[in-house]
Amino acid sequence: MKKTLLALSVLWGLHAVAQTPAASCEAQAAERKLAGAAKTSFLTKCERDAAAAAPAADPQAVCEKTAAEKKLAGAAKNSFVTKCVKDASASK
Repeated sequence: MKKTLLALSVLWGLHAVAQTPAASCEAQAAERKLAGAAKTSFLTKCERDAAAAAPAADPQAVCEKTAAEKKLAGAAKNSFVTKCVKDASASK
């Protein structure tokens, strides 16, 4: 679950920077005429692969942005960012 949340956070950060990989994945799914669960599975893997191939984003910045989106403040924000950065470093 933690890795999924981290991956979503990273994908969200990359999505804000450049929407090209997601659009490319959508185009590939449409080209292959995928629908339903097959499309969802393909898009998940495609976007994960695109994120892995992209230059690594600064984990601190991604975690800070995620905390802001969750409207965290004070100790909750500090705790979340610390754990998020630690998890991002451990997954490399």
